[in-house]
Amino acid sequence: MADTILYLYTTTSCHLCEQAEAVLATVQWPAALTVEVVDVSESDELVQRYGKRIPVLAVPQADGSMQELDWPFDAYAVQELLPCEQ
Repeated sequence: MADTILYLYTTTSCHLCEQAEAVLATVQWPAALTVEVVDVSESDELVQRYGKRIPVLAVPQADGSMQELDWPFDAYAVQELLPCEQ
């Protein structure tokens, strides 16, 4: 698998976001994967897109789109979201 970034859209003082981070802590990540936490409150565009949906996981796809996973999710759903190894 090429290097991949999994984005976790979140914000401070969000108990659901804390739960999502706890789920992510249980996932066995491939070495080529990085999890980047993005605080949506730092961008008006992100607040508009994710503000009512956080936490949201997103993985860039080969075609430039983003595959997203809304809360609630578990470790199995997170692993299903990850791209398959080539």
